[in-house]
Amino acid sequence: MSRSLTYNALTLRVKASGESNRDIWFLSAEEGIFKATVFGGPKSRLKAHAAPFCQGRLWIYHDPAKDSRKVTDFDVQSWRPGLREMYERTIAANCVAETVLATHAGGGAWSAAFKLLSSVLDCLDTADEKICPRILLHFFWSWTGFLGVKPDPGCCTHCACEVPGDALLWYKPDEGIFLCQKCRVSGYTGGPDITAGAGARRWLLAVDSLEPKDALRYSLDSVSFQQARALALSVLTESLGKRLSLWDY
Repeated sequence: MSRSLTYNALTLRVKASGESNRDIWFLSAEEGIFKATVFGGPKSRLKAHAAPFCQGRLWIYHDPAKDSRKVTDFDVQSWRPGLREMYERTIAANCVAETVLATHAGGGAWSAAFKLLSSVLDCLDTADEKICPRILLHFFWSWTGFLGVKPDPGCCTHCACEVPGDALLWYKPDEGIFLCQKCRVSGYTGGPDITAGAGARRWLLAVDSLEPKDALRYSLDSVSFQQARALALSVLTESLGKRLSLWDY
């Protein structure tokens, strides 16, 4: 088995290791998430290339005895400098990266995860501060689908009725279901619910299968945005079993 491996990869997280090295968590289209080390001093070309959110062709040396990986070369094809030029872009990109890490990139469809994350980061790279939260919301909602836990905001889960576009639904996080008005007032028990109004539901249904840049064509008022965000994060929290602190930035 070859110890030299090549990947299409992007960096998710970078941390100092020792006095002059860096541990880097990569997402690859071929193998999913793995950690590798970049060795070298402050003038190392590899350390400069292995910055957060960079993407390109990555060469790794794998030592099977120690199960360790060393970066031997990284041909960066997308630097995404804009993500480091504005706070809103940086924090949104970090939210995306940490969500992917916490959910192990979905657990198997590495190529699809890589494609989705790449498109989200490209969109954030040039977004203004008002658009960043909407791109992040679209990612959260898309990621619930990627994890296989996305609820359908178009119908009541309990009675399976189709809900009119201008009607309200209520989401029960503890059970992962939507309730219509009739089911909610008929004595159905459960924990606290999340309101999904007409604006939030229309937006979620409209952008369901769109790329991030295309989803931006659909506007969203502030109330609907908060409802859609609460819903998406509730689904992710239930799936993950915890709420990431970055989600509340």
